Amino acid sequence: MVDLSQYLPILLFLGVALVLSSAFVFLPMIAARFTGAHKPTAEKLTEYECGFPAFEDSRSQFDVRFYLVAILFIIFDLEAAFLYPWAVSVFKLGWLAWGSMMVFIAELALGLVYAWKKGALEWE
Repeated sequence: MVDLSQYLPILLFLGVALVLSSAFVFLPMIAARFTGAHKPTAEKLTEYECGFPAFEDSRSQFDVRFYLVAILFIIFDLEAAFLYPWAVSVFKLGWLAWGSMMVFIAELALGLVYAWKKGALEWE
């Protein structure tokens, strides 16, 4: 028979996290209603980030190439994040660390060549 009491701390943690996250979301909205801070006007509901009304529907689809460029940026940004700590400690770690990083960089280079050949980096 399985002892389920070992899962009690996890369930308590999830319960506390759910209660706190709900409180941080809903209590400010409720407080704004009761204190009078929630007074929507035409000026408050206008566009405030870009300064002009949107040209088209905000739910329009983006081109897939936008997402490809974003994913490639994240991949190579993470490469830089892994490359810096390695460069700081490569002389202490030895040849195995150097070889591992060269394999990592080669894999990323192959990925870049593949994306380049598929046309993921070309923008019209």
